Amino acid sequence: MLRLILSRLIQLPIILLVILTVSFTMAWVMPGDPFNAEGAKKVDESVKRAMEARYNMDKGPLIFFTGYVEGIVTRGDFGESTASSGRKVADIIKDGFPVSASLGLCAIAIGLLIGTTAGVLGALKPKSALDSGSLAVTLIGISLPSFVTGAILLAVGASLTRLYFPSLTWLHFPLGGWSGPKSIILPAIALGLAPAAYIARLIRLGLADIMSSDFVRTARAKGLSHRDALFKHALKVAFLPVLSFLGPAAASVMTGSFVVEKIFNIPGIGQEFVYAVQNKDQMVILGVVLVFATMLIVFNLLVDLAYAWVDPRIELD
Repeated sequence: MLRLILSRLIQLPIILLVILTVSFTMAWVMPGDPFNAEGAKKVDESVKRAMEARYNMDKGPLIFFTGYVEGIVTRGDFGESTASSGRKVADIIKDGFPVSASLGLCAIAIGLLIGTTAGVLGALKPKSALDSGSLAVTLIGISLPSFVTGAILLAVGASLTRLYFPSLTWLHFPLGGWSGPKSIILPAIALGLAPAAYIARLIRLGLADIMSSDFVRTARAKGLSHRDALFKHALKVAFLPVLSFLGPAAASVMTGSFVVEKIFNIPGIGQEFVYAVQNKDQMVILGVVLVFATMLIVFNLLVDLAYAWVDPRIELD
């Protein structure tokens, strides 16, 4: 296990450099002017020249990129936003990341709760109404993109409750923004439904396969009930594919869905990334991509370690 951790830590800077290089190339060739983007505040000419000189932006992409990477490695300097003059990229990430992380954690928790429940209920009663219901959850979650789910939740979960249930104040959810605990519920559900659908499908299919295996049939022949065989033996094994899925899913959700944050007007790094792309704000684009890539690698490492915890028979190389 220690060898795995060390090898991943050695690979981390190499992988991040490759991702950063590809992202920089795409950001550089994007059409537009990072200092005079449409809809953004005009940058004073003296400020523009100072930033270009500081980050070598006027000396070509190669010198600019190597200087940018050197600044991150030696000084921890992620640069400044060109669309929001004077704002450090590190400050933008520091302000937006806790919001996106809170939203992502709630979305993952909702996805695990709904997905595991739907998958187990379907396995408990195969070919029953419960099984059909779990399949329906899977189909809906996979078919509907998060922006459609978010729009529906805004209409039904917020507006209609005020119209038809005005006295039930606990059902009244904010229409957007980040003003309190209730602000997280609707966007977290919108983000968590897709992972819930995949988790439900993985657990349902895994349990169906495991429950028909020899060791479960032997346990059943010795008098173990269907329910006990499922919870005591099969569920733990069926959860292994879910762990593989949770790695990239958690990284994606934890950074916040760009579309969902935009729909619900949530001040996370997802919304900052959308704004940066619209304005060709290269520094912010690279900073957010770097955070996302690091989280993806770290979560995949945690998934590999969780494998060994769930099933000690698995050897990690």
